[in-house]
Amino acid sequence: MISPKEFHSTLTASGVEFFTGVPDSLLKEFCSYVDAVMPPQAHVIAANEGSAVALAAGYYLGTGKIPLVYMQNSGLGNSVNPLLSLVDREVYSLPMVLLIGWRGEPGVRDEPQHLKQGRVMPALLDSMEIPWRELDGNPVSASDAAIWAVETAIRLSAPVALLVRKGAFSKAEESSKDSSLVGTKMSREEAVAIISSSLHEDTVVVSTTGMISRELHEVRLRQGRNSARDFLTVGSMGHASQIAMGIALSRPDVEVVCIDGDGSALMHMGGLATLGSSGLSNITHIVLNNGVHDSVGGQPTVANQVSLTDIARACNYVVPSKSVYSEDDLRRKLHYLYSKKGPKFMEVRVVPGSRKDLGRPAESPVRNRDIFLASLSKDLELGTPKATRT
Repeated sequence: MISPKEFHSTLTASGVEFFTGVPDSLLKEFCSYVDAVMPPQAHVIAANEGSAVALAAGYYLGTGKIPLVYMQNSGLGNSVNPLLSLVDREVYSLPMVLLIGWRGEPGVRDEPQHLKQGRVMPALLDSMEIPWRELDGNPVSASDAAIWAVETAIRLSAPVALLVRKGAFSKAEESSKDSSLVGTKMSREEAVAIISSSLHEDTVVVSTTGMISRELHEVRLRQGRNSARDFLTVGSMGHASQIAMGIALSRPDVEVVCIDGDGSALMHMGGLATLGSSGLSNITHIVLNNGVHDSVGGQPTVANQVSLTDIARACNYVVPSKSVYSEDDLRRKLHYLYSKKGPKFMEVRVVPGSRKDLGRPAESPVRNRDIFLASLSKDLELGTPKATRT
């Protein structure tokens, strides 16, 4: 396996002194090491992968030195625009190294949202004309590949990619201390359970990718609640609120609740402005903020350094005066929000982490879609009036 320390040393010896990106589970040991040893001005966890590419471009323009951008391959979509219209050889021709976790690699078991992305990943890089090599866990070839990537990026004055296979990195030799304390003892699953209990059976729930959807699935089973109107978003991180908004726009007779995460909300924060200014009266947007990217290794977000509550208020949501820190306060604030008109928002502070035995939905995404569509179609057939909460 590849030592994060030695791989980092090879990169820095080759002139790479700036690291940015969005964390990935396949890269979590390398990211943990970088976060532990690099000063804040030399390592920035970006809101999304496109922002990371732009940040790296700015670093190169300011220093003339090669930056590194890390990401999960699912985040390549966010970065295609700046990769092709900003740093490409036919535009500004700006060199950088891309370190990409290869989720959904053919022949390797993975979640359904990663399979298509993994299968087409080499072809995507080829079509974007980005030179690339694999990192398979061999430390010697990894060192050679790191040197090749830096030298090729300099020679071409363009991005070069290293595609990292599952299990390539060994455990990080150093890790940052936990900086995610948020002044609450409430777990995310406890918050999801309270939210679930507060909803009318006919309410539509859109949950974001990762742990939140997995916990909602288990909470619904445990509570014996109907989950036919739960859209468990897998993949497409950062877009759950806009999925929810699309449903609320098209079905004003239905109450819609989006259960989001802080990393997801930050990734495409423009969605807050769009939804908050929509004037929709049938949607509630709840962000469970634990200050970390919990599903991919627990790397910090900036959500504990900014106020999502104040941001949402500025985006024209109806917002409680303060964020929620306790179970009792969550119940009170939910009751308060449900009585209000207009797009509603609430930030709930929760502790990082999840149960080790947390399960996953048994249904495929397509099956989830079919059940969801059938439930909403039944409303139209029966002419069901707008639901009221219990």
